[in-house]
This record gives sequence, C-alpha cells and structure tokens, in this order.
Amino acid sequence: MPGIMKTLNNISRCQATYRKKTIAAQDLCPNHYAFVLNICHAPGRSQDELARALCLDKSTVARTLAHLEKHGYITRVPNEKDRRQYQVHPTEKMLDIYPKVLQANKGWNARLTENVPPEELEVFHRVLSRMEQNAKKITEELEVTSS
Repeated sequence: MPGIMKTLNNISRCQATYRKKTIAAQDLCPNHYAFVLNICHAPGRSQDELARALCLDKSTVARTLAHLEKHGYITRVPNEKDRRQYQVHPTEKMLDIYPKVLQANKGWNARLTENVPPEELEVFHRVLSRMEQNAKKITEELEVTSS
C-alpha cells in the first residue's frame, strides 16, 4: 500500500504554501484558514464544536482562538445556557477575508484536480470520506479509553 498519510501530508503542506502566497494575511498562518471557514460558515459555534469539526484537541483550539481574538478576527461570547462555554463569532475583519479564503480554496481544488477524470474523483472522494470516518471513530475510541 502506498504511503497514504505521507501523500496527504505533502498535499496539505503544498496547500498551506498556496494559501500563504494567495491570501497573504500578515497575522494569519495557513492552519488558521480552517478556522476562518468553519467560524464564518457556522457563527456561534462553541469551542468544543470547533474542536470536533476540525479534529483538533481543545487546547489547540483555545490557543488558536486566543490568537484570532487578539488580532481582531473573532469575538468569544459566553453561552447564555452554559456560562462555561463560549460561542465564537467572526468579526468584520474575518468576514472580509472569508471570500479570499473561499476563492483560494476553489483555485487550489481546481488546479489540484485538473487532468483527473470526474469519475475517478468521485471514487476517490468516497474512499477518502470512508477513511475520514474511520479516523474519527478511532480517535473517539481513544478518547473514551483515556477518560
């Protein structure tokens, strides 16, 4: 079997370079763009929901959100029902960069998949989605056993 993770990691690093060059936001690094997409797509999500959606641990999400808040991209508001949880909302600054992130993703996906027949992309996406579900299941099982 080919090195699936090595290949996916290489593609991810290339995408990070592409985003860095095409979006060019001084106070954002390439891994922040996933936060921009998720927060703008679903404003008001909790930090825990973001952690699950991005498959990141809570401390990484908290540190990244602190950075985004410090640089004026988000606000965190205590949840009215549970004051221990914070809802994350985009600011105008984040909303301004959101279309650029979407456009960069669209451009990246188009260039990445050029010369790949649509039927092969369909099969690849189905297989990759199953692998993603397996990966999430594995990490959920690990969380349960380590609790």
